Amino acid sequence: MTVIRGKQFKADRPWGAQAIANMAGVTTRLHWTDQPYKWHVNDGEEVFAVLDGIVDMHYRQSGAEHVVTLETGDIFFAGIGCEHVAHPRGEARILVVEREGSV
Repeated sequence: MTVIRGKQFKADRPWGAQAIANMAGVTTRLHWTDQPYKWHVNDGEEVFAVLDGIVDMHYRQSGAEHVVTLETGDIFFAGIGCEHVAHPRGEARILVVEREGSV
């Protein structure tokens, strides 16, 4: 049994993570960041849940760029082939569930 206090977690670098679980090749990690990530497409699907903070999620669909603002409690699901990049507004803590080894 493990309890993780998400709001207290802070990594030593942007997008640093604490591994929580690996269930048959699907990882769950808690990330801390105060900087944007990079445009990427995951190796499979991704669940991105904002635990603390606000994140502007940029994504490309049908050749057009869109932005959705995610607040605490909001979840972004990136399906296969979804190109996206997260831009936090200040500090954010994010729970990410994805295939092991994904970008």
